[in-house]
Amino acid sequence: MNPLFQLSTRSYETEIPIVTKALQELEAECKVKDGFTVEKPFEKFGWTFFNIQISMEMTEVIESSGMMKGALGFKIGEQLTNFIGHYLETKGSNVRIKKINY
Repeated sequence: MNPLFQLSTRSYETEIPIVTKALQELEAECKVKDGFTVEKPFEKFGWTFFNIQISMEMTEVIESSGMMKGALGFKIGEQLTNFIGHYLETKGSNVRIKKINY
C-alpha cells in the first residue's frame, strides 16, 4: 500500500497550489512520474483536510537516496512524515501533516 498522509489547513485555497507545486518538484527530484495524488478535501471545525498519497516508487527513491537524512523519528514512517512536512515547509507551506498509513 502507498503511504497516505492527511494534511490540514485553515486556508486551503492558498495552500493547495503550494503543496501541489512542492510535490511536483519532489517528484522531479526523484525522477518519478505520477509520484503522488491529492485527494478531495473536506471541511471540519473551520479546518480543511485533504490526503496525499505518495507512490511506492517515489517512496523508495526518497528512502534510498539519503533525502531523509536528519529527519526525526524512530520508525521509517515517522521519518517520512517529518521529511514530507519539512519539505513542504521549506517550499512555503503552512499545512499540518499526519501519517495515516505507511
